[in-house]
Amino acid sequence: MKRSIPTGSSTTHAVIVTYRPDMSALEAQLARLRPQVSAIVLIDNASDEATRTALDELASRFSATLLVNPRNLGVAAALNQGIDRARSQGATHVLLMDQDSLPAIDMVATLHAALARLAVHGPVAAVGPVAEDLRNGDLAPFVRIGFPLNRKIPASAGQDVRCDFLITSGSLLPMAALDAVGGMDEGLFIDNVDLEWSFRAAGAGHALHGVGDARMGHRIGEGVRRLPFGASFVHSPVRLYYMMRNRVLLYRRAETPGLWIAQDVPRALLKLLRFSLLVPPRGANTRAMLAGLRDGLLGRSGAKPDNAG
Repeated sequence: MKRSIPTGSSTTHAVIVTYRPDMSALEAQLARLRPQVSAIVLIDNASDEATRTALDELASRFSATLLVNPRNLGVAAALNQGIDRARSQGATHVLLMDQDSLPAIDMVATLHAALARLAVHGPVAAVGPVAEDLRNGDLAPFVRIGFPLNRKIPASAGQDVRCDFLITSGSLLPMAALDAVGGMDEGLFIDNVDLEWSFRAAGAGHALHGVGDARMGHRIGEGVRRLPFGASFVHSPVRLYYMMRNRVLLYRRAETPGLWIAQDVPRALLKLLRFSLLVPPRGANTRAMLAGLRDGLLGRSGAKPDNAG
């Protein structure tokens, strides 16, 4: 298998968190990643026994390390486990990946080249690829926070875009940046983990950049529904709980930009109305979101309580 690991002194470990993964999608991802990185760490958050058996086989086939959590610790904690393992094995960089993303065959090398180019101008927390929706081919822009609306900036070939946050999947992080900024906030469990870390990195003086030449297939949500006033990604009630709770928790953080809070509050209200009135299961969505808002106001973090929503 031809390998395209970046040359020089960098050692990149891919960190992939799994939870009941689509095994064919994960296999395709590993096949793409294996030639591009020095090592792969899979962290499984309490999938069923059959899935764990399949993960064992995949890990063996792609020479990956598999860490299995007996219960679901959340995305943030699992990412930190993978980062700690990579650090202990001497990695200089980590590539964070969702379980169903599909990197281009040259994504990691392209991100490394951009990181080296951009680091000349100051500390860089992370660089990330352009995410292409695997369902419809739409290219996600990068975001600069604005009011009343964020600025969405497409990254064309040959262009690097300074942005205010990057999604977790596909992000290449120098270990030095993680040492300076800290790991992922495990109290958030899932949702807005990448946003919170990006805000903390910016507060520590580290930049984030999207890289137009780097590409990755990606899925957001459980589907897309056409609604009045535009389309919306569909999420389960459990995810809606975390989305609402964690945004309120971020409102309380010193590192969170006030401009982001100002534009996000009306967006949260719009999400509450949309998923309560237009997206089934409307009752379950409403209960989950209201429970999330309540727990966020009360400062509760960690895993969703069984009786919340």
